[in-house]
Amino acid sequence: MKIRWLSPFVRRLALREWLMLFIGLLTLAIALGWQNGLGRLDQSLYDLFLSIDDNKPVREDVIIVAIDDYSLAELGRWPWSRNLHADLINKLTQARPRAIGLDVILSETSTPQNDAQLAAAIAHSQRVVLPVVLTNAGQGLTAGLPIPILAESARALGHINLEHDSDGVIRSVFLREGQNGKSWLHFSAALISTGSGMQYSGTGALPVAPTASLIDTWQRGDQLYIPYEGGIGHFKSVPYVSVLRGEVPDEFFTDKYVLVGATALGMADSYPTPVSRNSGAMPGIEINANILASLLDGEEIHIAAPWQTALFNAFPVFMALLGYLLLSPRFSLFATGIWMLMTLVASYIGLHMGIWIAPAAAVITLIISYPLWSWRRLEAAITYLGQEFTRLDQEPHLLPEEKPVASANEVGDVLEQRISAMENAARRVRDLRQFVSDNLDNLPDATLVTSVEGQVLLANKHANDYYSSLGIDNVLGRNILDLLAQLKNPQPVDQAANLSFDWPDLLDMQRSQTLNNGISVQDHKGRDLLVKSSPCNSAANLLTGWIVSVLDISTIRAAERSRDETLRFLSHDMRAPQASILALLELQSETSSALPQAELFARIEKASRKTLGLADNFVQLARAESHEYRLEEVDFQDVLFDATDEMWSLAKSRHISVQMEISDGEYPVKVDRTLMTRALANLLSNAINYSPDHTSIICSVRLDRDAPQPRVVCRILDHGYGIAEADQGKLFLRFQRVDLPNQPRHDGVGLGLVFVKTVIERHQGDISFISQAGVGTSFTLMLPVCHDV
Repeated sequence: MKIRWLSPFVRRLALREWLMLFIGLLTLAIALGWQNGLGRLDQSLYDLFLSIDDNKPVREDVIIVAIDDYSLAELGRWPWSRNLHADLINKLTQARPRAIGLDVILSETSTPQNDAQLAAAIAHSQRVVLPVVLTNAGQGLTAGLPIPILAESARALGHINLEHDSDGVIRSVFLREGQNGKSWLHFSAALISTGSGMQYSGTGALPVAPTASLIDTWQRGDQLYIPYEGGIGHFKSVPYVSVLRGEVPDEFFTDKYVLVGATALGMADSYPTPVSRNSGAMPGIEINANILASLLDGEEIHIAAPWQTALFNAFPVFMALLGYLLLSPRFSLFATGIWMLMTLVASYIGLHMGIWIAPAAAVITLIISYPLWSWRRLEAAITYLGQEFTRLDQEPHLLPEEKPVASANEVGDVLEQRISAMENAARRVRDLRQFVSDNLDNLPDATLVTSVEGQVLLANKHANDYYSSLGIDNVLGRNILDLLAQLKNPQPVDQAANLSFDWPDLLDMQRSQTLNNGISVQDHKGRDLLVKSSPCNSAANLLTGWIVSVLDISTIRAAERSRDETLRFLSHDMRAPQASILALLELQSETSSALPQAELFARIEKASRKTLGLADNFVQLARAESHEYRLEEVDFQDVLFDATDEMWSLAKSRHISVQMEISDGEYPVKVDRTLMTRALANLLSNAINYSPDHTSIICSVRLDRDAPQPRVVCRILDHGYGIAEADQGKLFLRFQRVDLPNQPRHDGVGLGLVFVKTVIERHQGDISFISQAGVGTSFTLMLPVCHDV
């Protein structure tokens, strides 16, 4: 009772396990997705996706004037005199750029003369933007502004603060920062406002009171995730000193945004970015150039809302879990990999379309989902199979088997018991399969086992050999109806001749009883076959397939035809002479029709001898076809001489000479001397009867030593009328005569050569002939010698 209750429970266990995993893993994916990013993992994916396609076309209107190592070597150590910056501003102003961003910290005073000179250059340009930095002097965060003379001369001020994520990578900036009610646009946004002559609005107008992030008293708003245009060195750059010397033509800067900043090593103005890769940190001036380019292009990266990320990560997990229930383990694993790849690809495409949806939650959940599901399903399968194998082990055994020997070291835990039960069940299945296979192969007829639809599942050796002879090498998997459709003239045995039959009827339960005796057919080689089918039922008496057998009944059909021919012969040829004798006796009773006594006796004698000859031919043929051969070792030439002696008087009467061509030596054969002599006599008799008078017959005997087994070869050649080519095919058939129109007709029923062929073949020999009408006929007999000579 316990097992009966557990079995349905175990069958439902897989579904219950799936439901629990479905709810748990889907909840996990939603919860992790709601975090809107899983720290370093999603950040690494973000950086990877962003760096895959970071070779966008370079904007021609963004130029960097680099304070590089070459300029430091030419102009001396940093910091430089501010009159150099004034000269640079003046030269750039002459080129009429859209805006000049001087990314140099100017929060401390220099000499009054140099400060005044730089302020004059900035004021004259009316295109210069100076930086504002975030400083902390121990009293909280404050804005580090340029000195007043320079700040008042600048067209605009812009902050150059960058947002560092938890891993120190620069992925975003705030477009507006400030404190105490005063805010500044980002350095790049201030450049756009200066270059365009209007307040920068970007992708949307900057709010007067932006959504703020409070750090002490410092406020930040309008966060922009930077869609980096390229890696380090992506934008066009010229050395500071080259511009100062006038080596760069003015047209190079005309109507462009010019950013002046440090790129030299050791200037402490470099930061890691998603596109830095192995090139090191990116100079701040290049980061500002990337921000400027993205603002000019109207491009930015938005971060999806938590609910969007949660749904995005839940969908592939939902589909993968649904696949676990509906697909096989192999396809489930494949589908899991596909959904993981599709999640990453969708996240990548979304990033390059301007929205970042963190995919790590789905990836992590998918990675752990398949092992969890496989483990739980395997546990359920092991539990169920263990119980079933235990039940199977308790079933009565169908085949004899050795009694298992108990091991002293055998562990009796549950797992060991289940493994042992599984081994026993598997062994019994293999034994039963071998038993069925051996019995199927040992069946004397071609036998095939099919499914209900007729697909061949098993075939024994005879079936494979038979269909191989028809050019079909493999019958497994083919439809039995297609194989049987190649047979000709199907006719149910013991059924009305006009009864309609189609091959699908063979696999029809409603007609199986009426077709018990099988279907009589012929194949393309002329063999007579009998096809039978029997239903194959399961233990629950349900139809599971069919057993189809193909029996070769050619020998039986040949015997039936021989019987029919014999009956026809008895009804005609044997009765005709007897009827003639009775007619002669009736005529003799009337005086008017009575024959002379001598003629009467002669006719009765002729009819009687004909009847006796026919009976004798039948008796001899019946003995030749029987198994009662009295074999003895003789010299073949002695047998030939005996046959020649029997035909001597017949040949003498026709003036036909029989010539012997026999090489010296012995020709030992093991034969039934009486039957072999009669066979040779039949051949000599035919040669004499079907040859003109005054001709010759040549009988030759030789040994063929070239054959695998030495053979005696006897050749009987006549110079008679020959056999027409059209009649040669029926020479060895029963009751067939092959007389030519212009040759004498002889009595006979066509059994002589059938007798000869039967005798020769029963002695494991061969017979062949060559004939040409009007030239003659040559018969060749070959018999194995009884020992090496």
